Amino acid sequence: MQQAYDYIIGGGGASGLYLAAVLAEHPIYKNLKGLVIDPKTSYENDRTWCFWEEGIGAWDAHIFKQWDTITFKSDAFSNTISLDPFQYKMIRSKEVYTTLMDRIKKHPNIEFCYEKINHFRDEGIRVLVSTDQHTFSSNKFFSSILNWRLIQTQTKYPLLQQHFVGWFVKTSNPVFNERQATFMDFSVSQKKNTRFMYVLPFSDSEALVEYTLFSKDLLSLKEYEKAIDSYLIQMGAGEYSIVEKEQGSIPMTAFPFEKQNSKNILHIGSAGGWTKATTGFTFKNIERKTNELSRFLESNTDFSKFTKSNRFRFYDLLFLDVLHRYNEKGSMLFSKLFEKNTPQRIFRFLDEQTRIIDEIKLMQTMPTGIFVLAFLRRFFGLK
Repeated sequence: MQQAYDYIIGGGGASGLYLAAVLAEHPIYKNLKGLVIDPKTSYENDRTWCFWEEGIGAWDAHIFKQWDTITFKSDAFSNTISLDPFQYKMIRSKEVYTTLMDRIKKHPNIEFCYEKINHFRDEGIRVLVSTDQHTFSSNKFFSSILNWRLIQTQTKYPLLQQHFVGWFVKTSNPVFNERQATFMDFSVSQKKNTRFMYVLPFSDSEALVEYTLFSKDLLSLKEYEKAIDSYLIQMGAGEYSIVEKEQGSIPMTAFPFEKQNSKNILHIGSAGGWTKATTGFTFKNIERKTNELSRFLESNTDFSKFTKSNRFRFYDLLFLDVLHRYNEKGSMLFSKLFEKNTPQRIFRFLDEQTRIIDEIKLMQTMPTGIFVLAFLRRFFGLK
């Protein structure tokens, strides 16, 4: 027998829980019967989210650490850069999950099912959602379940991965400047890829040190960890202990995820293309897109009309075309970006908040030839 709900959210990660909390307080959805399906029964610090923000934000009470300056390093360009009026903020995932769950639990009309979703389909009037043990039906279904196979098997849109391993370390020597986050350090061997170290210091002897790649293929765990160890030795960290570890892989693609949507099924989070294709940043996009969705739901019931492409999608596509074809040039490309532009212009561009004149100025600082070729290949469908 099917259990019926007004709406179902598939996946209880950040995007699923954030949406559940927003719908619980939504003028139309707040009294409807909702269900969140995810096999997780508890939440831990399984990841770290960082984002830039101007002034006071909604998550400030939960910020673990923030920085007013960042450093960028490469063979071509190195600098310490003020972010004013932005701050670069860090939040631990358990803090996010706990805060959102506290909001959701105030609303008994939202239930949880701790099972894995195997299949879902839009049948026109209702959506059927199946797990190993149950079949549910709902008027609307929000899915945060990323279809990796879909984006890996298509060939029209290049797919890179932002993959990383991070260590929370405590060192015997005071080698970190807790007032400066290392945004990208390309001083590590590139090995024909785009590879950098990312360092978030909490004190002069405590930091998250992360080895990150923008590339097609993952490495063995040993390769990531060897790179972090070598970096700490090079810094003169001395003896160190690893307090925690984190590991992840984020899709970097301009694939039009919205084409998966139907009248009654909407993909959210990374599954909906809410991850910024060229950077992998997701957290603030979840907040922005969920708030946009909340406004959409007040007057529209057709999910296929929610997401529309814009010029920033095309910018992302061209950049990924270049980075996919010339992965070894990542250090050079990001060096040009940070050398010739202020972080304020860069961050507003990545937030898709710039005017066309600002975008033209930014593009003029990048190597013209390879981007013109990428445009011509894309425009004429050339390989």
